[in-house]
Formats: sequence, structure tokens, C-alpha cells
Amino acid sequence: MLNDSELATLRNRFKRDAEFLLQSTTPGDENEKSQEEKDAKPLPRINRHSIFWIVASIGVTYYVDFLRNIMENDDIKSWWFNVGLILLGICLSLAMFCIVYLEWFKGIQHYDQEYPAIPPITTAAFIAASCSFNMALWPVWSFFTPLILFTQFMGVVMFISLLG
Repeated sequence: MLNDSELATLRNRFKRDAEFLLQSTTPGDENEKSQEEKDAKPLPRINRHSIFWIVASIGVTYYVDFLRNIMENDDIKSWWFNVGLILLGICLSLAMFCIVYLEWFKGIQHYDQEYPAIPPITTAAFIAASCSFNMALWPVWSFFTPLILFTQFMGVVMFISLLG
């Protein structure tokens, strides 16, 4: 066993080593970017990835006659479709609360730190809505339903990213 003076020497040595390691890995390094620098330089809005998903979404909408099928097809399971609409409404309401009220009016850029429950609730509502829409629209497009809905989702997300 070590006596008290040896333990104190060992503890002091570890303290000095830890302080040295912490000083050498401070965020003041030239290679690391601060959060302000990352926020100041946004990525370009228009890129090949965005254009691809928008064009694919438009193509799928035209090819499967998406809007007419949603409005007029009797094979849609209306209960699941209505549940999906309600959950999507919750998801979009939370998103608008974050974007319009928190960012624009209150000026809170990192609202997930102020309101940590909003992102998981929004994510859960969206996942449940997508499952509901898949179940509701399965009789219409069968196994193509998840692909069609995913393409529509990506097209809408990329279009919204172009707006702001």
C-alpha cells in the first residue's frame, strides 16, 4: 500500500497532467471552428441534391397522379389517413412554433436548448404520421407506397430548404 505522502504526490501529478491536457485541447486551436464561424457561413441553398429531390417529387406526383388519387380514391383507409393528417398537423404546428415564434419573434436561434422536449415530440409525431399514411395508402399503391411517400417528403423538405 501507498502511504499518504505518496498518494498526495500521485494525485498532484495526475492533476498537473490533466491541466496540461486540458490546456492543449482548448477550442482556441486554429484548426477548430467556433460555433459562430459555423453559423456565419451557411451552405449554398441550390445544389444537385436539392434539385434531384424536387424534380423526383414532381415526377412522382405527375406519374402516379398523386393529388387525384388522394382526393378521389375509395380504397384509401380513411381512419388511418385522418390520424396521419392530425399527427402531421401536430408536427407542422410545432415546426411553425419553432420557426416563426421562437426564431423570428423571440430571436432564439438554438430553440432545442431552450425547449428540449420539442424535437423528440415532433420526430415522434412525424414518424407516427408517416406510418399512418403508409397504412392508409397501401391499398392504392401497394409496396410502392413507402417509396412514393418518401420521395414526396424529400421533395417538400428540399423545396422548403430553398425558401429559407
